[in-house]
Amino acid sequence: MSLAGLFLPQLPLDSFYAEIPADQQGRVLSNTLWLYDKPTFKGSRTKLYWRDLIVNITNVTVSDEDVEDHNRVWYEIGAEGYAYSGNVQPVRTLINTPQIQIPSMGVLAEVTVPFTDVFEKPSQKSKTVYRLYYETTYWVLGSHTNAEDGKVWYQIMDDKYAEKYYAPAEHFRILPEAELAPISTHVPDNEKRIEVYLDRQLMAAYEGDQLVFASRISSGRSYSVGNYTTPDGNFVTYYKRPSRHMAAGDIASSGFDLPGVPWVLYITESGISFHGTYWHNDFGKPRSHGCINLPTASAKWLYLWTTPVVRPHSEFVFQQTGTKVSIFA
Repeated sequence: MSLAGLFLPQLPLDSFYAEIPADQQGRVLSNTLWLYDKPTFKGSRTKLYWRDLIVNITNVTVSDEDVEDHNRVWYEIGAEGYAYSGNVQPVRTLINTPQIQIPSMGVLAEVTVPFTDVFEKPSQKSKTVYRLYYETTYWVLGSHTNAEDGKVWYQIMDDKYAEKYYAPAEHFRILPEAELAPISTHVPDNEKRIEVYLDRQLMAAYEGDQLVFASRISSGRSYSVGNYTTPDGNFVTYYKRPSRHMAAGDIASSGFDLPGVPWVLYITESGISFHGTYWHNDFGKPRSHGCINLPTASAKWLYLWTTPVVRPHSEFVFQQTGTKVSIFA
């Protein structure tokens, strides 16, 4: 979409969407979500959904409306109506064969189902701790086979609170080392740069003068409890993590508690970063607490393309140097 808007204006926006897979699902992100008979909020309401309900996405369409306060992409939910894409996370349900032997240093894994719950012990009879969502990432420290039903559980590390929880192993895909290999290593790091345009809510990556990647973003904004706008200026991606439990403030008052935030690239000591996003799909509109929200696939590409490089079995890398970042107001 970003490339279409900047460099290929003669092509219609909907020409950049691939055919929807038959198993494409969507998870409702808002407390309530109305479907409409047309891809516009001006249409008639047809059905009401609620948070974490899973629906089948059968088509993607772009509204003809000229709007500035939200994006124009809508998901068609079969014959039931159209859902605004900003409040629906595209997900799939992919079940995995558990890996019994886990290396002592742990392995990185991602959730491959719309959501899965984690428990204090390897049993659904124990206390539920968190709900983990599609494409979030975690460190798996070990496996446990339940003697009663033979079900395999992974032991998950919470990197913020230093706690260990358990989740159904079949809901996680362990990421192979080859998938974590850095991108474009032949390009000197001084020729790589990231530019962020807050006015257009757009991120672009360059190798020399060549644009190689672009993505819509959601930057920071002002809330009733404070100003969380993203700072402009020059930075570097000096601190990177493939997974981070981010939590701050009172959840009832603009706070947040987000386990497994994937592909994090910090650029300031105060915690401003690029990262994947699973709690909204409303890119192109400011709505973060200062960070630069990206679609998870975009964040992963940026994480692998930038320096410093995080080794496959390392939780993070911290250096004084990194890929250049320029943020323009």
